[in-house]
Amino acid sequence: MNTKDVIYELRTKAGMSQDELAEKVFVTRQAVSRWENGETVPNTETLKRLSDLFNVSINTLLGSPQKLICQCCGMPLEDEIIGRNQDGSLNEQYCKWCYADGTYTYSDMDELIDVCVKHMVNENFTEEQARAYMKQKLPQLDYWKRYEELGDNGEFEAFKQQLIGEINALSIEGMPELKSLNALVGSFVNLEYRLPGGQKVKFLDDGATYLGNQLESEFGGDRCFGVLANMDFILVCTYETEGANPELVLYKKR
Repeated sequence: MNTKDVIYELRTKAGMSQDELAEKVFVTRQAVSRWENGETVPNTETLKRLSDLFNVSINTLLGSPQKLICQCCGMPLEDEIIGRNQDGSLNEQYCKWCYADGTYTYSDMDELIDVCVKHMVNENFTEEQARAYMKQKLPQLDYWKRYEELGDNGEFEAFKQQLIGEINALSIEGMPELKSLNALVGSFVNLEYRLPGGQKVKFLDDGATYLGNQLESEFGGDRCFGVLANMDFILVCTYETEGANPELVLYKKR
C-alpha cells in the first residue's frame, strides 16, 4: 500500500475523523486530507507522531519500502515485535528480544547464537547449518559492527548475573541451578494462573520484555520450571508442554 492508503486505513480502523486525527498530531484537517489524497506525505516529525499514535513503524506508514531486520539478531521485523526506546517510541533497528526500553539485551554474540539456533533448527536446517549461518550473519549487522560504541561496558550483563544469583539463592525445591537468562517478550510467556479463590490472573505485560529461562524439573516428569524477572520482580512457576496447566510457585518483589 501507499502512504495515503496506510493512513486512511489506520485512521478508519481507529474510528477517527480527519479532524480528530489532525488534532492528535497537531496539523490541520486539510493536511490529513492531502495525505489521504496522495498529494503530500507527512514530514519526519509528523511521521513520528503518527507512529506513536497508531503503534506502527514509520516504515509501515511509508508503505513498507524497506525490509527491516533486527540489527542484532537478523530477525525480520514486523511492527508487533519491534523494540522500544526508553520513551516508549519504536526503534526500527531492533526486535523486542534484543532491545527493550532503551537497553541492549545481548553483549555476547555466542550466547545470542545459542539462543537463536534453538529456534532455527528444523527438518531442512540442521543445528550445524544454523550455527554456521548465524556466525556468518551476525558480524555483518550494525549492532555487532558498532558494539564498542553501542555497548554498555557490561552493565546489563552484570545485572543479569545479579538476578541469577538472587534466583538461585531462593533454593526452590526441585529447580536446578539457573545459569543464564534470555530476553523473552511478555506475550509469549504471560501465562494465566488460578488463584486459591478460583480467580485467574496474569502478572505480565504482553508488550514488555523480560529476562527468563525454562528449566527441567529435578523431579522428572512432564513439568518444567519457568523463571521470569526484571528490575522489579522475580516470578517462578511450573507448567506442562507449551505452558499448559501453569502453577505459580513464587512471585517476589525485588
